[in-house]
Amino acid sequence: MAIKAILFDQDGVIIDTERDGHRVSFNMTFKEFGYNFEWGVDEYHELLQIAGGKERMKHYLHTKGFGKPVKPEEEEELIKSLHKRKTALFVELIASGKLPLRPGVKRFMQEAMAAGLKIGICTTSNEEAAKTLTTQILKDIKFDTVLAGDIVKKKKPDPEIYNLALEKLGLKPDECVVIEDSRNGVLAGKAAKMHVVATTNPYTEKEDLHDADIIVSCLGDPAGEKGKLKQGGAGLAYDGVLRVDQVVKYFGG
Repeated sequence: MAIKAILFDQDGVIIDTERDGHRVSFNMTFKEFGYNFEWGVDEYHELLQIAGGKERMKHYLHTKGFGKPVKPEEEEELIKSLHKRKTALFVELIASGKLPLRPGVKRFMQEAMAAGLKIGICTTSNEEAAKTLTTQILKDIKFDTVLAGDIVKKKKPDPEIYNLALEKLGLKPDECVVIEDSRNGVLAGKAAKMHVVATTNPYTEKEDLHDADIIVSCLGDPAGEKGKLKQGGAGLAYDGVLRVDQVVKYFGG
């Protein structure tokens, strides 16, 4: 079956946003709201096993507390307010250009465009953040679909967001390649019966990603940072740069 689309997760795949983006924005928000706790690097890695920022805060509130009493009837509104402010701060960070694109991502997207493939983003990250990324940082890339935020009820590892992408694009699972970085993302892609390439980052390099068809440390740039092949990719003639034509041939047979 010929490959017709490449679908990207956002956080950790397109931009290394988790440690220096989301985590920093959460901590700035907590401080603004008068809370005296911060999420450390390792602690946030643990919290990342829970998909969704609002869900992460609820989990933390229920297990460790915010240091101040929160009435059950006020919890939902508080979490919404915190998340709204955190998102605004995060969008400012992206728009500022302080969070660079991961190696090879833009090149890979440009190659996909040149090959006539459809390109999509499927992320549980906020819709405004995805919009800022696609209309500013990656404004010269043509995206055929951008699915973000609360567009689906079930977060990854549930395949709902990828199934929705198939519906929007009118494609079959084996016509799509998913680029993911986390175990939850990989499981979501495979549950949707798609081909999955995992690119690791400092937060996900120790996660169990073996369900992915190919694992690389990054997509790689010919004149910049090269990737390392960690799993799969037999016969790719891999030189540290994963190219769209290689992926299309590998999965398209």
